[in-house]
Amino acid sequence: MTEKDKQQLAAKGISEERLAAQLACFAKGFPYLKLSAAASTEKGILAPSETEQQEYMAAWDAYTGSGLHKVVKFVPASGAASRMFKDMFAFADADYDVPTTDFEKKYFDRLEDAAFYADLDAACQKLHGKNIKALLDEGNYKAVVKAMLGSEGLNYGKLPKGLLKFHRYAEGSRTPLEEHLVEGALYAKDGEGRVAVHFTVSPEHRPLFEALVAEKAADYAQVHQASFDISFSEQKSSTDTVAANADNSPFRNADGSLLFRPGGHGALIENLNDIDADVVFIKNIDNVVPDRLKDDTVRYKKLLAGILVTLQKQTYSYLEKLDSGRYTMDDLMEMLQFVQKKLYCKNPETKTLEDTELAIYLRQKLHRPMRVCGMVRNVGEPGGGPFLAYNPDGTISLQILESSQIDMGDENARSMFENGTHFNPVDLVCAVKDYQGKAFHLPDFVDPATGFISHKSKDGKELKALELPGLWNGAMSNWNTVFVEVPLSTFNPVKTVNDLYREQHQ
Repeated sequence: MTEKDKQQLAAKGISEERLAAQLACFAKGFPYLKLSAAASTEKGILAPSETEQQEYMAAWDAYTGSGLHKVVKFVPASGAASRMFKDMFAFADADYDVPTTDFEKKYFDRLEDAAFYADLDAACQKLHGKNIKALLDEGNYKAVVKAMLGSEGLNYGKLPKGLLKFHRYAEGSRTPLEEHLVEGALYAKDGEGRVAVHFTVSPEHRPLFEALVAEKAADYAQVHQASFDISFSEQKSSTDTVAANADNSPFRNADGSLLFRPGGHGALIENLNDIDADVVFIKNIDNVVPDRLKDDTVRYKKLLAGILVTLQKQTYSYLEKLDSGRYTMDDLMEMLQFVQKKLYCKNPETKTLEDTELAIYLRQKLHRPMRVCGMVRNVGEPGGGPFLAYNPDGTISLQILESSQIDMGDENARSMFENGTHFNPVDLVCAVKDYQGKAFHLPDFVDPATGFISHKSKDGKELKALELPGLWNGAMSNWNTVFVEVPLSTFNPVKTVNDLYREQHQ
């Protein structure tokens, strides 16, 4: 550790102890999680009946209508959309000039269906004195693509997804940011008509987000009879992680400084921890649909939230009883049934616990943040899924796991992963305060053993990168978790520009 290293750490808000702990992770790696089963509607995923759905949605309407609770919609929106245009960047750099791959052909065949078509047409006219049709007629396909991607045109290659035009309406096109505001007004409005939406953004994009909000929010507030409270935060530099060489020594930049990288979306647990709310909805920026398809989204968001506040109410009553000391053995057995059957947290050792030990165990399991997560039927999308997994304390509970957390060399574990019936669409509703109204300190509920190591390169040199426990994976590992089946119609992510041509985005 040089004096320069110490100054660099101090500037980032990272202690020497944290740096040492990060470097130790490279040396020892991370253990795989031991699985009990893949979650399914037979084991761990709720599929409420129509009557139950109505009751839960009514519970949510009563909760928001009371005016006693603060609800926030939390949208991770940082990062450029460059991966969305990977194929078009490749075309711009290719040694051929006409669309050749199926992806390229589809992009141009359907270009007029893109919500950003009018903007792109104007950019082409400004840059080349010709509209899109004229450029394509003369075979100048690359000029059109470069006008979309480049900073002299729409700059879509460097903008975040939240600021791209996704959906076309009679009155103009909308970005995902705008769609999230509309969504919030439909299911997260409190009794006073307030809608709080929080976006996590990159520092370089924040002024653009703020400008769009200043331009558009008042119009949506008028249409939906709402008052918007829109806020932003950035990933904290104190959550960055050090990079390492192949021998696990710190990777250094050309100037000798330590290389730090963003720690992945798990870093956002710090941002979430700063939110003052009773209930927080979490959903990715690109999972939005036009108004004509929003009914399912709204219905199932209300359903998840209704299940959350119903379970939370019961949890609070049990905690009050435990803390009062006025409970019977029958009460403890009822609480144990609730923890096992409603919160899906099982412990084979509870049979051997004395009354006092059981009460302590139950309080520990009930007194923590809670989340209800929507799960969709598996359709082969890459990413995490719902499992029943073993925890360090010997309990088995519901967890959202990524493939990197599962030992694919273990035939049984791999079979569970490959044959899982459901997929994680990142559709969460979270309760983050205790029964006395005090906010939980969310970093206390992270399982630090659930990070992972990836391999990257910088300036032609290989390096190891450390990813923090993911926001809805290890960062929420020690929360009470409930899974609910939601329809595929609620999951419409945009991973590539051609996804915007799907029927759900037209």
